[in-house]
Amino acid sequence: MGGSTGGFPVELILFGMIAAFLVLRLRSILGRRQGFERPPEQRPGNVVDLRASATNTRAQPVPPVIDGVAEPLVTITRTLPDDSSPAGQAFAAMRRVDGSFVPARFLEGAEAAFRLIVQGFAAGDRAALRPLLTEDTFRAFDGAISGRETANETQRTEIRAVGSVGVDVAELRDHNASITVRFVSDQVSVTLGPDGNPVAGADALTEMTDLWTFERMLGSPDPAWRLAAARSA
Repeated sequence: MGGSTGGFPVELILFGMIAAFLVLRLRSILGRRQGFERPPEQRPGNVVDLRASATNTRAQPVPPVIDGVAEPLVTITRTLPDDSSPAGQAFAAMRRVDGSFVPARFLEGAEAAFRLIVQGFAAGDRAALRPLLTEDTFRAFDGAISGRETANETQRTEIRAVGSVGVDVAELRDHNASITVRFVSDQVSVTLGPDGNPVAGADALTEMTDLWTFERMLGSPDPAWRLAAARSA
């Protein structure tokens, strides 16, 4: 498993208060729906200008909580694509198909989903994972969790910080939207065997870069974006 999401070994779990914080944060985006959904209809003045360059970023301080103790504020940089890039052009096409699609809000939801999926995988929480993943991806996660359970292994993990979240690739085919998001995060991840000794990973802070692809059928009654693929960069 070892800290890579390439084979869906997302070896991270957030304990105690961070779990409650993330659930509340994601619910503010999800409402009563499954997955992380598109935002409500926005007035033109509230729509992000996709003509902004890749250096036009949004930063938001998020206070991580480790073992019930608040860590110093961490600045998260969210980067939108330039509208002349293929990803920017795809975003413009998505806006034409679905006027409620707001890229900045999508990135916020993707980051919240990243934290919650990482937490759910490490905890083996299938119920939390199912609404956030496509069927094929859920089966892959479920298989990895089952393998860990069979080996009587456990995860001890923390996300210390998410440094940046940005769009890597975006595509629209018919109404099928696909957005690949690059997450750069500092994590501590270790897999423990039945005897409590480490069998994978390390009890040391490591910077990780992950590429997660979210998909949604634009214009469908279901507004949720779901994780369709994950790998390490």
